[in-house]
Amino acid sequence: MTGGGVAYGPISSYSRVQILHLLFEADAQHGRAERGRPELTIGELCEATGLHANTVREHLQRLIDGGYVIPSIEHRTTRGRPRTLYAAATGEPEASSPVARDKVAAAARRGDMIRRIMDEGESELGRDATYQLDALIDHLEESGFEPVIDEDALTVELTPCPHVASRPEHRPVLCQVHLGLMQGVLTQAGGPLAADCVRAAARPDECTVQLRRTAA
Repeated sequence: MTGGGVAYGPISSYSRVQILHLLFEADAQHGRAERGRPELTIGELCEATGLHANTVREHLQRLIDGGYVIPSIEHRTTRGRPRTLYAAATGEPEASSPVARDKVAAAARRGDMIRRIMDEGESELGRDATYQLDALIDHLEESGFEPVIDEDALTVELTPCPHVASRPEHRPVLCQVHLGLMQGVLTQAGGPLAADCVRAAARPDECTVQLRRTAA
């Protein structure tokens, strides 16, 4: 396990996990009636997490730098300083981070180079799926995992899970956010594969993610 089983990236801090969870929930509901967009303010994130505003800002900057959160400036029709709004980078055209796009492109270049060196062709799943898997592997390795992908079963084996020592009450949110991040990477890369679920595990250190092929 990279880093001796230590998790890196956005899910290395549970506070960032909380923030990502709130942004993913806002995106899923897409019900911000007053704005019509799934965006949250610093104040809303502070209220929901109990964190100080400066701490939230620091976490958000880390997430923006990593390509997981997109900031925007509020459009105001009244006087007053516009607020900064924050949304999850889901990989969809309207929620795509430039950092995430660059990461996907770099992963594809590295994947092509490795395939040339190893004299291997693209995945039997097709060219688009090949680049999706390139991006997914890069994301997971950056986060401290050593993923093993079974293209026939469409599974990603992540055992042992670096979060095995996390508090039990935190695990459901960790798994949900991790799955959302993986889905965002696959969506950003573009192709037929989607992250379906984290399989139920018999042991705390087990983690297997099920992928699925979406309709053409």
